[in-house]
Amino acid sequence: MANNADAARAFIGVVNHVTDGDTLWVKPDSGGKVRKLRIDGIDAPEICQTGGEDSRALLVQRALHQRVEVTVKRKDMYGRGLATIRLNGADLGAQMVLSGQAWSYRWRRSLGPYAIEESEARSSRRGLFAASQPELPRDFRKRHGTCHLAKQ
Repeated sequence: MANNADAARAFIGVVNHVTDGDTLWVKPDSGGKVRKLRIDGIDAPEICQTGGEDSRALLVQRALHQRVEVTVKRKDMYGRGLATIRLNGADLGAQMVLSGQAWSYRWRRSLGPYAIEESEARSSRRGLFAASQPELPRDFRKRHGTCHLAKQ
């Protein structure tokens, strides 16, 4: 039986909003506030970046109004829960990377948890990887700042 800390981290709910290709809002079935979550292990393009709208559209198509299983691992620097999200048993992060709508999140020398899915998407030239040199979101943010700043 899970303890209270585990129960607070794992829950089932319905996706009621998608912000971009790696951020969504889930209303827990057990009640309480809607939770803003970032899919752990992926980095989708910024909404104002090339591919950002397509990435968001795929996440909307797959997850909006769907019941999902959420396992929150930790919080990011913006207070969002970083979570593994499963839809009908399938890992939503893996699906986003495999479809070419997000990168496996790189950290230092690691190619991230979805390196195999990204390699397959690249070799098949799916989504973002149809471009010869798609720009990583972190590089885009370094050059342009957030989308709010990029629009000014």
